[in-house]
Amino acid sequence: MDITIHTSFLPHDDPDASLAFYRDALGFEVRNDVGGGRMRWITVGPPKQPDTSILLAPPATDPGITDDERRTIAEMMAKGTYGWILLASPDLDDTFDRVQAAGAEVVQEPVEQPYGLRDCAFRDPAGNLIRIQELR
Repeated sequence: MDITIHTSFLPHDDPDASLAFYRDALGFEVRNDVGGGRMRWITVGPPKQPDTSILLAPPATDPGITDDERRTIAEMMAKGTYGWILLASPDLDDTFDRVQAAGAEVVQEPVEQPYGLRDCAFRDPAGNLIRIQELR
């Protein structure tokens, strides 16, 4: 069996702010941008990984989701507990400096974790946790 990771999902509540974060702060390329207003589905990904993408999508658009579930998703996004992703960089300090300089909300500066990884963390404009590990 040959299975790869093609696309992961993260919610957004402000497509323009999310686009600026992923394109401008992280340096991802925009692969698709459909819809309009706050109802936009934006696909981004690292230039050196053309087969792997992140789909930034409006949350709770599935017609099967109840109003209570929509409220729960909105509350979790506001707290930053709904979505997260783990990225990697060979130069964590440079990556941290560039993302911070772009105005991203810093959650954790680069630090050596007790489990053997060195990483940092940011929040994207929708509150999603973006952890970046140092490749070794």
